[in-house]
Amino acid sequence: MNILSINRGSKRMVIRNQSEYITGIYKQPVAGPVEIAPLGLAGDVIADQKNHGGTDQAIYIYGQVDYDWWATELGRQLPPGTFGENLTISGLESPAFNVGDKLLAGEVVLQITAPRIPCATFAARMEDPKFVKKFKAGERPGLYCRVLQPGQITTGLAVMVEPYQEQTVSILEMYRDNFDPDNLKAKIHRYLKAPIDIRSRTQLEIWLAESTG
Repeated sequence: MNILSINRGSKRMVIRNQSEYITGIYKQPVAGPVEIAPLGLAGDVIADQKNHGGTDQAIYIYGQVDYDWWATELGRQLPPGTFGENLTISGLESPAFNVGDKLLAGEVVLQITAPRIPCATFAARMEDPKFVKKFKAGERPGLYCRVLQPGQITTGLAVMVEPYQEQTVSILEMYRDNFDPDNLKAKIHRYLKAPIDIRSRTQLEIWLAESTG
């Protein structure tokens, strides 16, 4: 696997439900080298910081294998950055990974924390009000990562995988369970043993406290 594209966003207005919103989902390829810091790609804009970004969703990755699947599904090519990812990586198919797996690119070490859950802003970006449902059904969510080791990256850099060796959940399982809260609640203890993102962990800990309180 290699980094095909490094993508960075700037503030942009979108219309959603007849209201205007600022978003950073529109990302364009940039020339490297680019710094990856604990909070993400240098210069990248994250407008909705309540639901996106932070140390556990610092970098969003999408694979070219998944893009090729969508190109066939939608009947059009999707250039790097279309889905708002920071890194487009060749040979990567997101459903094949587990939470906790590490991705190593040069001096940078990333750890997978969660799948991407589609939202209305994503549908607005795709100019398709039904795209949330399409993306859900496609089950190719991409990968949110935390930064374990910051550093510089460039396009063409090789990406290696270091599988997580402890108890965890797969990205596909976590993705599906996000749409099935009852199933998610039934697996609370299993999820809490995995290195999931802080937003998911906080919600699960609240549910656990409510169920045992």
